[in-house]
Amino acid sequence: MRYILIGRGKMGRLIQETAQAAGDEAEAVFGRNDLDRLGKLGRAADVVIDFSRPEALPEIASYIRRTGTPLLSGTTGYTAAQRAQLESLGASAPVLWSANFSLGVAVLCRALSVVSGVLKPDFDVELTETHHNQKEDAPSGTARLLLEALDPAHTLRPVYGREGNTGPRRKDEIGVHALRGGSVAGTHTVHFFGPDEELAFTHRAASRQIFVNGALHMARLLPGRPNGTYDLQKILFGE
Repeated sequence: MRYILIGRGKMGRLIQETAQAAGDEAEAVFGRNDLDRLGKLGRAADVVIDFSRPEALPEIASYIRRTGTPLLSGTTGYTAAQRAQLESLGASAPVLWSANFSLGVAVLCRALSVVSGVLKPDFDVELTETHHNQKEDAPSGTARLLLEALDPAHTLRPVYGREGNTGPRRKDEIGVHALRGGSVAGTHTVHFFGPDEELAFTHRAASRQIFVNGALHMARLLPGRPNGTYDLQKILFGE
């Protein structure tokens, strides 16, 4: 696989090292200081892999529309408008975005979509996420992904932390709590609190390598697919 990598942070460097070890070739690597060079490239690779920042999206979008190169993105922190812009690129190329490329998180999302309908009527739902002290967005993209799996119809009202005299917990709430510290790669727990019982689902990432492995696996599946916006869950589960 020949790829263009956007992002020179920790994830970007790990993607490059892992891809090189697997025999993949980096045609170009860009960071925030030289991303403008992307506009001077023609179609030079099988796929663009983006693990950068939301502000890079306009330059990336311009390149995808011009060249039709497949795009895999793991960038988080997008606004609703930016997500819409990203998804619109499916008209020009195969596009896959996910906040988390871990197989374990994909299975967790599927499990939550199955059990939430059974438990939500009688159980209170709370979500905690923990990341390293350099993470800039909260809640995490993975937390937002889990929220969508839990409540795709958006019947629950997210409450981001609690402070002061908030009164009794309302049944239509879902609490979301972000912890930041140390070098934690990512821990997410969904709690279902019911009468006299609790069920909790936890995913712990021991390192960023699990996200890199999943992203590269999916990147190799994108070239050759028809234009469109793809869903990680549907690809993994053959839907």
